[in-house]
Amino acid sequence: MEYEGRYKAFDSSRVRTYPLSTRSNKVKLGDLVLPGDVAGKAFDVPQEVRRDVEAVAEAIVAARRDGKPVILFTGAHLIKNGLGPLLVDLVERGCLTLVAGNGATSIHDFELALVGETSENVPAALDKGQFGMAYEFGYINTALSVGNQQKLGYGEALGRMICEESFRKQVLSLAAKPGSPTQFVHPEVSVLATCYRKSIPFTVHVGIGVDVIDQHPSFDGQAKGGCSGRDFLLYTNEICKLAKGGVVLNVGSAVTGPEVLLKAVSMAANVGSVPQGILTADFDLREHKPRHMTDEAAQGYYFRDQKSVVTRIPEAFGGRGLYIQGDQRQTIPFLYKCISEAR
Repeated sequence: MEYEGRYKAFDSSRVRTYPLSTRSNKVKLGDLVLPGDVAGKAFDVPQEVRRDVEAVAEAIVAARRDGKPVILFTGAHLIKNGLGPLLVDLVERGCLTLVAGNGATSIHDFELALVGETSENVPAALDKGQFGMAYEFGYINTALSVGNQQKLGYGEALGRMICEESFRKQVLSLAAKPGSPTQFVHPEVSVLATCYRKSIPFTVHVGIGVDVIDQHPSFDGQAKGGCSGRDFLLYTNEICKLAKGGVVLNVGSAVTGPEVLLKAVSMAANVGSVPQGILTADFDLREHKPRHMTDEAAQGYYFRDQKSVVTRIPEAFGGRGLYIQGDQRQTIPFLYKCISEAR
């Protein structure tokens, strides 16, 4: 990126990169949880949590039967924990109408689609100045630059790169080096790819300086912001469809999902599309104390996922909010199993 102001900016052209194929990763294809792995599995879920998950599953199935939206926002750990294939199957079966995530969510999905591995071994790379410096992250930056020129959304640009040969060739003609991979060898485990194939929006909501792609000489802040800005409008358009009910899920404690939801709900209500009678559910590890939601001296008051997703939004519009406490490696596969059994 060019800078012509009064201060001195870091020269990112000095950054040295290396091939992704040489990186040490913690998650391989064999670590992924496939739909077939869930059917006969027992889950370590307390009875109260089990009851709430079953209620969420029933609400999802009923919403889709009635043509109402089911929106899921997840942080990166769902993909890192190997649960992406479960989302892939839910998208394939029409159980989700929009999937959203932060930048890291899309990056881990991209890595799995490209090389079948993800979750960099950070301690092995950080002291060498190599963390996040795999060259192929330039593919994402270039896809966003091309996508921004074509006025695409962030998730759409990445999904098109994985799925459409002509778009991929356009990106790789600008980004690939000799010896770089030119095919995504595992699109079947990619939520980005599945959403693109099924014409289901995968929206990506980002900041600047928070993702490894921002470290690279190919980083284009205008493109990243432009594509993600369009995704916010796609997301808000789906939120408007909650005027007759539906379900919103938030997975993980990252602040991005709850804040994006809060702003989109306000915009929808502002134009007359009030999200009436929705069910919201937040999946996370932390303890939830409802009394803390109105106590500014309490730590829990500042947990935005609990406050916005579980409390403020459903209370404001006559809905119901549930907090699903537990390890998402148990609660999300259990939710998937319940949805499958309820259909």
